[in-house]
Amino acid sequence: MPAPRYPRKFLGLAFISVALVFTGGFTSSTQPSTAFTELTPTAQESAAAVDVAKDLVHYSYLHPSLDSHFSSKVFDRYLKDLDPSRSYFYATDIKSFEPYRNTLASALRHGDLHAAFLIYNRFQQRMIERLNFELSLVQSQSLMSFKREDWVETDREHAPWITSPSAMNHLWRQRVKASELSLSLAGKAPADILKLLGKRYQSQLTHLYQAHADDAFQIYMDALTESIDPHTEYFTPRVSENFNINMSLSLEGIGAVLQTEDEYTKVVRLVTGGPADKGHALKPGDRIVAVAQANGDFVDVVGWRIDEVVDLIRGPKGSLVRLQILPAGSHDEHLTRTISIVRNTVALQDQAAKKHVIEITRQGVKHRIGVIVLPTFYADFQAEQDGNPNYRSTTRDVRALIEDLKQQQIDGLIIDLRNNGGGALQEANSLVGLFIDTGPTVQVRSSTGQVEVLGDTDEGMSYSGPLVVLVNRLSASASEIFSGAIQDYQRGLIIGSTTFGKATVQALRDVGYGQVKITEDKFYRISGESNQNRGVIPDILFPSLIDDKDIGESALPNAMPSDSISPVNYQTYFDLKSILPTLRKEDAVRAAQSPDFNYTRAEAALLRTQRGKTRLSLQESERRQEQNSLDAQQLAIENARRQAKGEAPLKTLESLNNDADNTESEPSDSDIQKDGFVHEAGEVILDWTQAMKNQKAPTLESAPVASRR
Repeated sequence: MPAPRYPRKFLGLAFISVALVFTGGFTSSTQPSTAFTELTPTAQESAAAVDVAKDLVHYSYLHPSLDSHFSSKVFDRYLKDLDPSRSYFYATDIKSFEPYRNTLASALRHGDLHAAFLIYNRFQQRMIERLNFELSLVQSQSLMSFKREDWVETDREHAPWITSPSAMNHLWRQRVKASELSLSLAGKAPADILKLLGKRYQSQLTHLYQAHADDAFQIYMDALTESIDPHTEYFTPRVSENFNINMSLSLEGIGAVLQTEDEYTKVVRLVTGGPADKGHALKPGDRIVAVAQANGDFVDVVGWRIDEVVDLIRGPKGSLVRLQILPAGSHDEHLTRTISIVRNTVALQDQAAKKHVIEITRQGVKHRIGVIVLPTFYADFQAEQDGNPNYRSTTRDVRALIEDLKQQQIDGLIIDLRNNGGGALQEANSLVGLFIDTGPTVQVRSSTGQVEVLGDTDEGMSYSGPLVVLVNRLSASASEIFSGAIQDYQRGLIIGSTTFGKATVQALRDVGYGQVKITEDKFYRISGESNQNRGVIPDILFPSLIDDKDIGESALPNAMPSDSISPVNYQTYFDLKSILPTLRKEDAVRAAQSPDFNYTRAEAALLRTQRGKTRLSLQESERRQEQNSLDAQQLAIENARRQAKGEAPLKTLESLNNDADNTESEPSDSDIQKDGFVHEAGEVILDWTQAMKNQKAPTLESAPVASRR
């Protein structure tokens, strides 16, 4: 009898795992390589497929049926995961796969992986053909001409499948030309360009020949689980090891969560308190082009498997790694810049809550606003189990910080949950309890339909003054539980941009070969509404550089929709909705004059324009003109902010685009004071206090409560 499997449940964002997806560079040619060896599933993988299928049907919140309809979804997802730009498979390939459309997933019940491996092997063959074609182009020892008007498609997600070898060769010739032009614009000599690209394509080809059955199995299982919801995942033993290392935060590296996007390794988010986060140079959306150890030579990683890129970036604590990155939204490889990061571990103290105080002067009177920055919802479970009375946790730390801030006679409090991707559910629950008397905090509905209500039973509040919760698109899961409860109770104001929209709970279960992470529960607000997919919508909206179409639950494939259940009985603290029109009006006046707000709006508009382009010019004169125009716009946006803040304008963008030194630093009170979004949140607190006085409302300590059901 197999040993029982006890699942571990968690709430955090579902980007911690790495997908072993081959995403080779630009390729074409129609003669298959004689060195190609087809992959076949192992007995362990076939057995694991049966176990995963059983677990998904039994434990998943959605209880998927592995029928023909679901098989069709998996079929389409599998093709999209393999060839998202429709640049490898021919239309004839797709036609030959069609007989498997309605049986692909149902075959898992019997451990039948024949069709999945057949499709994957064809993909490998097509990639090898494309790479051989690329090599033939760069081995010609001469660059293509960039003088005449020409272009290449950069968005082929919905393009028709290519029907002929000549059309395929044309597409990939244009892509090689785009790479050559980008490197030429970056100042590289023709011989160096051909050498770099030849080395890149040969490296990708070598990696393809080293593929093994786990690679095919992983990507197929990814397609299966993604067809249920974006947070259900299967991990082969190797990927499972990476996942567990990340979850324990014991990884010695840079503290970045990565995923594959086309041929690039993309930064999804930064681990708060990690080296990359402290260095401020690496940003979500950046793509890693090359990796170097200390002062060694750069290794081009375009088209590499993500686990191999991770292995290059990892290293011992205190060692230096350098990355060449392509900034978010850029299509041109000549825009890459180099950053240096000293590897380190992410310790609990780096994730812990920290306090600051900012000052705002109104009518000659200084007001002190407390700020608690909370990067994650954490708890030292091991220390708690060991009976350590001083174990660290979010609620314990925040309670102590509040007491310190109260001694400083603050006029209001900001809880900064920006970029907080979640964490321990019980900490989100208990943290709400610091700001309410007693009552429910969140409802959790299981896959069986049972609803459990969690709440605060400790009477009294740690803080009863004006409260603002600052959020953004990367505030997720446990952050959304906390901010949603504060909003429902009308205990405080939620300010910022719409949150991520993740309201599901996953459990990790062992299968015979690897692990499967399954969405088993869904949480709801005490009002009965769900944050799922829609996020927590702030009472006052701030501008954001993050596009909701690119990041967030609603941007993920097969995300569960938002729904609602019955509310629970709870009492609101203030009628904040009645003063919101006044608060929004006063905020809008200040926001129109804010250097940080105007900068963010202008940058966001520019990014939207760049992302909206689906063609890339291959004419050198036009590309230089486009780049000069983009540089001028970025410089104008940056200088407008600088001048509004009384700082000297820049003559060029060079100082911003030079190598970043990535000096690690903790934000000080002065840094927080200069943060325009934190400052405006403090201004809103003062508006709130004044509005209550104008309405002759009761004090915060004696405000009446109203029952909600």
